[in-house]
Amino acid sequence: MKRFIPFMKSEPTVAVIRMNGVIASGGRGQTLNDAGLAPLLEKAFRKGKPEAVALVINSPGGSPVQSSLIGARIKRLAEEHEVKTFAFVEDVAASGGYWLAASADEIWVDDSSIVGSIGVISASFGFNELMERQGIERRVHTAGKDKSMLDPFRPEKPADVKRLKALQQQIHDNFIAHVKKGRGDRLSDDKDLFTGEIWVGGHAIEVGLVDGVGHVVPKMKELYGDKVRFQVYGPKRSIFQRFGSQLLGDAMAQIDDKALWARFGL
Repeated sequence: MKRFIPFMKSEPTVAVIRMNGVIASGGRGQTLNDAGLAPLLEKAFRKGKPEAVALVINSPGGSPVQSSLIGARIKRLAEEHEVKTFAFVEDVAASGGYWLAASADEIWVDDSSIVGSIGVISASFGFNELMERQGIERRVHTAGKDKSMLDPFRPEKPADVKRLKALQQQIHDNFIAHVKKGRGDRLSDDKDLFTGEIWVGGHAIEVGLVDGVGHVVPKMKELYGDKVRFQVYGPKRSIFQRFGSQLLGDAMAQIDDKALWARFGL
């Protein structure tokens, strides 16, 4: 009733947004992207004038562009509404997942949380020798000599690899700049900080990637009092996602997602 009585101060509210899944522009199942998270983030920062917004993150990464778009939205909303943001890492916030975490003012982890992997990766297969053994001829016609770059059905070309690495370096530089801007002088000068290395719990504190060990409820109560209220926001799941996502989902996309999680033993 307090909130309806004039001049009486209500208990502080913390908006909690769960971010669980691979970061991708589309796809079935649990994926994170700017279009899907935008309405949740807008509501979390605007509704009820929260004291803080807590991002509960569990993601092995994915699309660098979607990571950047989501991170920029978080920072923009935090500045517009003058609300402090906290990231709480569950199992993993690596690669793009750490990009999201670094968009918050503070990052808190579990003793066993995995963070880092500040790098860029591209993986594919080469089938040219298999096709030769099977007597299969590959026919590709392009307008533009670079349109078939890194064709998996043709031998790998050094020039293609050089171009790919140049593109990856640009994305890596953007990632590093984002982390440095977000973490500032909390970062150590560890030589492996931006090599794609990963850290667990306390070691992540030592290199400045996170601020400490802490979980969302006790940490928010410590900062805002025992009477703090939590407003939880999360994506709505359709009846197909709840009961038949594994049957209806795209098989290759599921394999890719599992491969991302598997890199961190999950």
